Amino acid sequence: MTIRVLIVDDEPVARRGLVRLLRQEPDIEVVGECGDGGSAIAAIGALSPDLVFLDVQMPELDGFAVIEAIGGNRMPAVVFVTAFDQHAVRAFDAQAIDYVLKPVDPERFHRAMQRARSRLSHPDDGFVRQVAEALKLIDRGELRNYPTRLAIRSEGRVRLLDIDEVDRILAAGNYAEIHAGTRQHLLRETMNSLEARLDPQRFVRVSRAAIVSIARIREVQPLFNGDFVVLLKDGAQVNGSRRYRAALDVLIS
Repeated sequence: MTIRVLIVDDEPVARRGLVRLLRQEPDIEVVGECGDGGSAIAAIGALSPDLVFLDVQMPELDGFAVIEAIGGNRMPAVVFVTAFDQHAVRAFDAQAIDYVLKPVDPERFHRAMQRARSRLSHPDDGFVRQVAEALKLIDRGELRNYPTRLAIRSEGRVRLLDIDEVDRILAAGNYAEIHAGTRQHLLRETMNSLEARLDPQRFVRVSRAAIVSIARIREVQPLFNGDFVVLLKDGAQVNGSRRYRAALDVLIS
């Protein structure tokens, strides 16, 4: 049997990595790729995939919202894809939900595919219940374990930077540029991975390239077309995108 797979992830690099792994599987046909939740909902309806590799955290509509929109009875089998998000991973483990971590390890990928094949061969109606239980654990915060310090590796040394010192985080190629007072540090980690690890009550993503400390925000100035500028207490200005405005409004209202 050929398994028709849809890949849903807002990071092109992550999608390419999954495509590369899936094409090594003889019984897999990749029928499509989506970069956001809205496109995923349309593609699931149009393509009827057997299996979806579904990113947990995406702007506007995340992976859980996609499942809710499709409906439990119509949702294909799912393997969740997540950055290093400890509370989500623990919730998935607790409910025996299939997932892979970014960057995807080939051995872990193959284990997830074996379970997916087994689930497709013996379908059951427990998936939606498992997701609902995992969401309860995540929403209650019982499994959250946000870091209080970031490990900055440089010149063979590791500096531990207190989260309280961080003003803003900016994308810098393959690195994240951590601004803490007058100091800057480079951390080899994606913005999506950092966003997943940081406490959403203390940090908010305002664009694909910027995360700011909520406590450091002094003012938000609207621009044209829904974009905005965040002014921080140290005088720094960070450009924000309309795609991220809703999350900011909730936190500072």
